[in-house]
Order: sequence, then structure tokens, then C-alpha cells
Amino acid sequence: MCGIIGYIGKRNAIPVLINGLKRLEYRGYDSAGIAFFSGNKISVRRCAGKIKDLESAIKGEKLRSVAGLGHTRWATHGRPSEDNAHPHRAGGTVLVHNGIIENYFELKEDLRKKGHVFKSETDTEVISHLIHSFLQKGLSFEDAMREALKLLEGSYAIGVINEKEPGRMLAVKKDSPLVLGLGDGEFFIASDIPAFLKYTRDVIILENNELVSITNKGVSISALNTGKPVRREATRITWSPTMAEKGGYRHFMLKEIYEQPRAVADTIRGRVFPERGEVNLEEFSLRESDLRKIGKVFLIACGTSWHAALVGKYMIEDMARVPCEVDIASEFRYRKPIVPKDSFVIVITQSGETADTIAAQREARKLGARVLTICNVVGSTSSREADSVFYTHSGPEIGVASTKAFTTQLIGLYLFSIALAKAKGGIASGQIKELFSELLQLPEKIKKALQINDQVLKIAKKFCYTRDFLYLGRGINYPIALEGALKLKEISYIHAEGYPAGEMKHGPIALIDNSMPVLALAPDDQVLEKILSNMEEVNSRGGKVIAVTTEGVKKVFAHASDILFMPKTNSYLTPVIFAIPMHLLAYHMAVLKKCNVDQPRNLAKSVTVE
Repeated sequence: MCGIIGYIGKRNAIPVLINGLKRLEYRGYDSAGIAFFSGNKISVRRCAGKIKDLESAIKGEKLRSVAGLGHTRWATHGRPSEDNAHPHRAGGTVLVHNGIIENYFELKEDLRKKGHVFKSETDTEVISHLIHSFLQKGLSFEDAMREALKLLEGSYAIGVINEKEPGRMLAVKKDSPLVLGLGDGEFFIASDIPAFLKYTRDVIILENNELVSITNKGVSISALNTGKPVRREATRITWSPTMAEKGGYRHFMLKEIYEQPRAVADTIRGRVFPERGEVNLEEFSLRESDLRKIGKVFLIACGTSWHAALVGKYMIEDMARVPCEVDIASEFRYRKPIVPKDSFVIVITQSGETADTIAAQREARKLGARVLTICNVVGSTSSREADSVFYTHSGPEIGVASTKAFTTQLIGLYLFSIALAKAKGGIASGQIKELFSELLQLPEKIKKALQINDQVLKIAKKFCYTRDFLYLGRGINYPIALEGALKLKEISYIHAEGYPAGEMKHGPIALIDNSMPVLALAPDDQVLEKILSNMEEVNSRGGKVIAVTTEGVKKVFAHASDILFMPKTNSYLTPVIFAIPMHLLAYHMAVLKKCNVDQPRNLAKSVTVE
């Protein structure tokens, strides 16, 4: 979605805004702009393109201000252009917006009839005109804001400044993320914490329908509809600003791939009692009695998190023998699901702000299910609205294509599956200790898996200009075939599909020829012979096979031209290890094709609209 940054304080606001936008560019990068006070007047600078284009546009100007707003856009209404870039203004009212106004067309038509002239194709511009219209009626800035928002339908995080009150900024949120940063004589609003983490670690995560009024003397929060004051405690962010920097890596994605041993170790830490053979249920905000009551599990997610959910289904059903259903969030919310009373819903989301996932979560709770969220962002909407939360400790993930967040989600599902199996009496303490033993070795095994980077690069050089790619997997590793294909599509723009290997004969085999690379996931498990047979079917039709297999599996030499050997682990954790070459291959293919790895076209990190 879009990125918002706002500042009031003693510094020059211009570099603060630009720096904040750079840290939010993963949220949108087709246009950008800033608005700032010059005395009692507001100046606006906007352009189509990335933050660097905005920087270039204002480079020759000696701009200074102590208050302003910035925005980086991912287009939803209107093509990327300077006219459609935020901030938008009407008279002396200037604002930035993240979200979607569903009834903007009707509002726009009504305002046009009253003489308002619009300069963009966006839904956002309507909000500025609404506020301006109420100001013209003599209302105060804050009252005009409240009246305007009563007319809006949809989701929004909004920051507004007005020439009538040059020392004040207003902000409000509804179903789109917005956080407040508290510094020493300076205050920030942003759609994500990294935007201002350089300046302060003290944040307030705003709730829906809360309006914030900010001056250089302080902040006040009130209920949007009633105006009643709201008291909110600040949270201290523990991760450092450097965790959101590239740290010498060429791209954020590569850095985040290499951070996986640390991220997995941090996600495990404090979550298991190996000597007792127990999962620390406090980390899930659950008790064993809660788990015993579960008769069915629903897993709900979008994109890469959906692939984690598919892996989770295998873990839960195999370990705990509890039936499990997996839904794409946008489908769950509209299909009128049947949710029995003993159901337990797990939603999986890196950001905790994905609109479809949150809507599905709300639907599940409305249907009476208890909801656990597996999430990476403390204080996010999903974590606040869930009954229970398991935080993955990935640290900030800036690259649009998720990597370390995915693997830590798998760790969360692994721990939940063990805990559920124990509560249901389906697993002995000796087995649990074996599962923990493999888990505790996992960070080192991921480090070893990353040593294949140079081999993956060689394979990427052979295939980077292919038009199509097929990924095959079986059982618990079929979702990793989907994950590999998704990553390749996302960042290299090569058409790729993931399939259960046994399904190849039901259609995809027709595509096999000497120009079609096929990547087969062939771990040393109970279906190894089956996947080797599928690989031979590809060979017999002239296809080129790349195999990812377990160390010591020699049979694969007869069936593949390129082979990547992975450290051995148990079948439940194989997907974590096998995801490593999937991510590295997509990364190197994209780099060789000179694609923008961290900011692939048409995509944004957190999809906070339907």
C-alpha cells in the first residue's frame, strides 16, 4: 500500500520527511510528494517515480520547515502521475492518505455540483475537498475533519495540515496502519515504524477511529465520533534502526535471506523447554486446556503466508491428527464458511495489516471461533484483534518478496503443531524431544544451506532468460514448489507455476520441451521414488531438470542435470531448508535480468486494501 510520514518539531522537516519516505518506499514507489509549511502557507512538491526522483526535483531549492507531510504511493485510483501523487489539497487543506474510499465517486459528484474542481483521478482528493467545504462553513479545523470523516466509507490512515492552524497536524486511522512517534520536543506519524526509528523508539500504535492532534508542545488522542479523550501508553521498540538498513548487502532481499539463521534462532528462543519436552504456551497466549478443546483448525492467509499455511496443514494433521482447512483470506470471507463451535482459526500475516486477512479474521471471530495470529509486527491490527498472538522475531522485512518472515512463520506452525499434538495425547515426550533437537539445530543447518549461493548463481546464469519455469514438489514440500514459483514471478517477471508432482500428467506435461526448465524438490523422504519417477518423465520429453535434494541422495544424479544438496533434517522442517534455494534462485535470476529486486513492479509489501 502507500507510505505516510508526518513531522512536527525543531528539526528541518524536509530531510526528515525524505528520509522517512526512503524507509517506506517498500510500501509504494510509483509517485511521491511532500507538503510543508513556509510561514503560514503550505507548499507542495510532487512527482511521478521514486523517492530519488523527488529528491532530484527539490535538490536546487533551499527548503526549510518545522512541520510537514510526506507520501509514497502504490496506485489504486488513477495511474501514476504527478497529478495523482499525494499530498492533495483543496484551498488551505493538504493531506496524505493510505487506504480506499469506497464511496468516493458519489461524494465527488456531489462536491462537483457544489462547484468544487478536481485535479486528480484519486479517491484521496475527495477528502481534502470535504474538509475544505466544512471549513468554509465556519467549523474549526478539528471539527471539519470529524464531519468530513463521518461521510467516508472504506479504509483510511490520513494526515492533514491546514493553513488556518500552521502549528497543528491532525491524523486519524480506520483499518489502515498508522503509528505515532514520540520524541524530545518532536512528534511523528507514519504508516510503519522504520520511517522515524532513526529519531525515536517510543511509539503509540493507534486504534481504529482515533484522532490525533499534534503540535510542537505535545499530542492528544480522542475518539473520532465522540471527541472523548483517549489515554494510550507508549511502547518501546527494541530492534535498532540498523536492522532496517542493508548492512553492506546489495539488496534488502539478499540481506533478509542471509538473516534467516538469526531470525529462526530468535523465534525459537524462549519458546521451548527441551528438557521437559514442552512448548511454552504462554508465548501463544494459550493453555493446554484450550488446545484440548480444538476439534478443527482453519488456517487463513494471503500470498507467501498462504504457502506457510499449506505447510502448517501437513504439520498439524500429521502430528496432532486434527482436521485442518486452509483458506486464502479473500475467499474465506466471501464463501460463507461453516465453522463448527470447536474450531480454532490461525491467521498468518507478516505485517498484521493485510486487509483481506484482517477481514477474514473478523469474520471468524463473528462466527464464534477463537483466533490466533502468527505475525511479525508488534501492535499491528491483526495482533490487537486476535484472541492469541505468536510473534515471529524476524525483525523488519523491507524487501517486498518475503523470505525470513516466511521461514519464521513455519517455525510458529511447527511449535503450535507439537503443542496441539501433546495436548491431544498423540505424541510421546521422547518424540517431542527429538523434534526439539532438530529445531535447535536448524539455525546452523540454514547457515550450511546458504553456502550453496555460488552454485545457485551458476544455475541462474543458465536459465535467467527462459520464458517459463515449472516447480514440482510432493507432500509437505508441494507448498515450497508454489513458493519458489511465486518468488520467481514476483521479482524476475518470469512466468512460473508450482505443481504437485503427481499432477504433472494432468496437464503441465504438455508444456515440457527442451526450453522448459523444471525444478524438482526431492528430499530423502517416503515419496522420493515418486518424485524421481516424475523427474524421469520430464527427461524423456527433453526437459531440463534442476533437483534440490538431501545430502547423500545419489539416485538423483541419474535424473537431473543440475543438483543442489541440502542438509538433512526431519520431514516437518525440510520446507524451511528447501525454501533457501528457492529464494536464492529467484533473487539471482532477477539480478541477472536487471530487475528491481526490492521493489518489483506493481507490487507493495503490505496490501492494506482489497
